[in-house]
Amino acid sequence: MFLDEFVESRAVVVSEREVSEWRAELELHFERRDVRTVLVRRSHRGPLRLQKALYPEGEGVCHGIVLHPPAGIAGGDSLAIDVSVGAGAHALLTTPGAGKWYRSAGASAQLAQRIAVADRGICEWLPQESIVFDGACGRLETEVELAGDACFVGAEMLCFGRTGSGERFRRGELALATRIRRDGKPLWLERGRIAGGSPLLDSPVGLAGQPVVGSLLVASPKCDTALRDRCREIGPAVGQGAVTLLPGLLVARWLGPACEPGREWFIRLWDAIRPAVAGLPMRVPRIWNT
Repeated sequence: MFLDEFVESRAVVVSEREVSEWRAELELHFERRDVRTVLVRRSHRGPLRLQKALYPEGEGVCHGIVLHPPAGIAGGDSLAIDVSVGAGAHALLTTPGAGKWYRSAGASAQLAQRIAVADRGICEWLPQESIVFDGACGRLETEVELAGDACFVGAEMLCFGRTGSGERFRRGELALATRIRRDGKPLWLERGRIAGGSPLLDSPVGLAGQPVVGSLLVASPKCDTALRDRCREIGPAVGQGAVTLLPGLLVARWLGPACEPGREWFIRLWDAIRPAVAGLPMRVPRIWNT
């Protein structure tokens, strides 16, 4: 409780005084060396880091944990993450816990995520959920550039309001933009804006009164009707879920009352998807269990 109060107070003081806005950048580049995926370049500016390269499932897949020591994004902050995966390399990236978008007195924050994957490379971008505090103002941008037969698996889960304390998202807004292209041609382009207190939060064509929304995007030439049908057989235990197949792209959406059941459904989908697109069994990052 004390920690929650401390980090929230930091967000309020920073946004109101406008004297301490974080500017942070993290750049990562992975390459394949023989049978091993290697982190060959890692640079950072400001409070973004990557823990050392980990190999819990052998040398072919490099796991990494992206760290943001302030624990959340406050008004005026600007964060940029740039990841590139070379030909034939395989990287899996996650975060140590839930991210946070703190409430702001008006200044907007931004998180820009850019991922490039070369031919035959695989990037699994699987951050844990983000909690959007009441009064937060921010923009989340994700751009993915794929070449040849590259594969991208990306998850995003957003919780609007701190549901554990009964908070609802009544003020502020979060703008969203996601783009995936293969060889310069668009596979997926999505833009949206969720405003606090908007009728969209309760509308049946919006969030239907549910505070948590999640997306799982799989871009691979191996996405086909058989994989779609297999995923459709895996229904969520809680909340509403649906799976759609577009050319070269599998999309799973979830809407529900809390993050845990959404994550559980995504893990079961990932268990079916990973062998099909990466030829490997699903391996849950150890940090998810701590």
